[in-house]
Amino acid sequence: MPRYSATIEYDGTPFMGWQVQTHGPSVQGALIEAIKKFSGETVVVRGAGRTDSGVHALGQVAHFDLSRSWEPTRIRDAINHQIRPNPIAVLTCRAVPDTFDARHSATARHYLYRILARRARPALDAGRVWWVPFKLDETQMQAAAQELVGLHDFTTFRASQCQAESPLRNLDRLEVTRTGDEIHIRAEARSFLHNQVRSMVGTLKLVGEGRWSRTDVRLILAARDRKECGVVAPPEGLYLTNVVYGETG
Repeated sequence: MPRYSATIEYDGTPFMGWQVQTHGPSVQGALIEAIKKFSGETVVVRGAGRTDSGVHALGQVAHFDLSRSWEPTRIRDAINHQIRPNPIAVLTCRAVPDTFDARHSATARHYLYRILARRARPALDAGRVWWVPFKLDETQMQAAAQELVGLHDFTTFRASQCQAESPLRNLDRLEVTRTGDEIHIRAEARSFLHNQVRSMVGTLKLVGEGRWSRTDVRLILAARDRKECGVVAPPEGLYLTNVVYGETG
């Protein structure tokens, strides 16, 4: 069966998350329904990242199989037509080998978290940033973030319901920068634990407030205790921006 890979953009606000849910709409479910409408087939759509409720994507990747060959651009356009009015867009579609797996073939995942740190609430970006009505010190946040880069046991930053077999993860990059009133936090790794990025962001926000220091971050990481973590940042500021694959992907 021909296999296809799609790069997908979506606003996660109206969805319960990527994965099909019994109690609400999902991005995966909307894609399955759109593909069925134009192809007549009920397919399995597998994504590179299982984003939570309210989390957005600029570059989610998914794969699916169809019983016959289609021109990839026709698949892209057909899904985009059928999936309306859901805030989902297929940016690209291509044929891939049947060994390709959107999740398991990925070599890195890139996330962006946006914090709007200003007194005035967002008018245009409501639901797309974490609004913090005061200034944050991005220099201190950047310094503290480096305590988390590298191979660590991230139990402190792992959701209690996380199903990963091991809390060990190699965080390749955690960078904090400022663009106007926005604080941008970029995280890159082969894979992340459930809520890891949002947990790290919540902790760094406390550093930006001056309530915690770089040393505090080092100590809570070493504690390997979920109760030591700062507040988990809300989902609306988080974006899956890119998924990286090797030569065969």
